[in-house]
Amino acid sequence: MNTNLTAGAPIETRLGSRHLADELTTLISLAAAAIVAIDRSTVKRHFKSDLSPVTAADEAAHSMILDGLARLLPGLPVVSEETRGSHPQVTPDSTFLLVDPLDGTREYIAGRNEFTVNIALICQGTPAFGCIAAPMLGLIWRGAANSGAERLELAAGQDVKSCTRVTGIRSRRLRDQDRVVTVSRSHLDPQTERLLTHFPNATEIRCGSSLKFCRITEGGADFYPRLAPTHEWDIAAGHAILAAAGGTLVTPRGETLSYGHFDDHFIVNGFLAVGDRNAAQQIVSIAKICCEGGSS
Repeated sequence: MNTNLTAGAPIETRLGSRHLADELTTLISLAAAAIVAIDRSTVKRHFKSDLSPVTAADEAAHSMILDGLARLLPGLPVVSEETRGSHPQVTPDSTFLLVDPLDGTREYIAGRNEFTVNIALICQGTPAFGCIAAPMLGLIWRGAANSGAERLELAAGQDVKSCTRVTGIRSRRLRDQDRVVTVSRSHLDPQTERLLTHFPNATEIRCGSSLKFCRITEGGADFYPRLAPTHEWDIAAGHAILAAAGGTLVTPRGETLSYGHFDDHFIVNGFLAVGDRNAAQQIVSIAKICCEGGSS
């Protein structure tokens, strides 16, 4: 993220541009402000067909992001959680954007601050750039392939030029002691609970949204397992930042996870996010046992 390229350059090249990264960061900050501007105690809400909640805040952030992406990256397909049944027909060979305008809607409704805004740019099935904003924390995490990851202190709605502090971040090596695992507060499944029993001395951090990835990218946690289905937009930005910070994200069987599976409704059948990529196989071997319902 150190060069300054023209808007006419190929998107794969522009990903290395700090200018593009900064534009996307400012956009996610504006989306965060759109959420904060709505009174949570009276926010309008309804339920999707899968009974997951959606609010006016989700929709406001969605509109802000789509308008901004149309200006910054015109013509590039955008797959957003809130598009509802009209996703563009991308494939793992496509270049496109994955957006979750408000990740952690249940936490948002409950009055917790564990919700985020997520934008990821996918090239050839791989997250090439990711950006996550935590509106109530005044923090943004971002990372690009081969360019490292960083955390910005930036209040919701502020231009990236107003950033008060930028910190380079790096995930940590898996240690024999004092391991920390992040898990879902609202979606903890039985298979993942079974996996956690194999790490009885690990400290668990239960929280909502993609903040679980952020804790790993900055070295505050070691891994984040989820052995139940989720969607590509829930994890793509976190995946990009984690990879840029030195970690990895794989399937529960240790395979590479790709994005752009329109025919599968963008469903991901579980994953393992690990801060120490050299230790990923250790977690995978346990996950395989848990997925098969066995025991060690």
